[in-house]
Amino acid sequence: MPPPRERKLAIMGYRSVGKSSITIQFVDNQFVESYDPTIENTFTRQIKVLNQEYKLNIVDTAGQDEYSLFPVSYSLDIHGYILVYSVTSAKSFEVVKVIYDKLLDMVGRIKIPIVLVGNKTDLHMHRKVTTDEGQKLAQTWNAIFLETSAKDNLDVQEIFKKVILEMERQDGNLPEEKKCIIS
Repeated sequence: MPPPRERKLAIMGYRSVGKSSITIQFVDNQFVESYDPTIENTFTRQIKVLNQEYKLNIVDTAGQDEYSLFPVSYSLDIHGYILVYSVTSAKSFEVVKVIYDKLLDMVGRIKIPIVLVGNKTDLHMHRKVTTDEGQKLAQTWNAIFLETSAKDNLDVQEIFKKVILEMERQDGNLPEEKKCIIS
């Protein structure tokens, strides 16, 4: 069996959208009820995707807003990005668009491996951003889209599997996914 491939991911989004909750759910299989604003944490976990082990180093970033300056470290040696918004916050959805634009400017490439995540689906009665809006945004970015609930552990593992597959695809290690668009 080949040695694990090391990959570094950054999880980014507006404050209190659940970036840390998603990360801790993925790494430790637990949901943390209390909210403690993150400055920046790095987590490590191994995961197997398509018979290949990956050692993921996940940079859980501080919440960004439209005026945040990104540290250069968010573009160095990062293989993929998870951009998170809360389905209960239109503001977080707008901010994730700004983060994406800043990311493209900083990285200097047109195509980067991104998974767009609408979190907090367990709070469906407070929903402000529709699934359709999230899907359309991801489509314009040519990104993967998922909705999740870190609290209910809904598709949390899937987020990380999808970003790995997208990184491998863009590195030329996987064939392009065939997409059928019906309008």
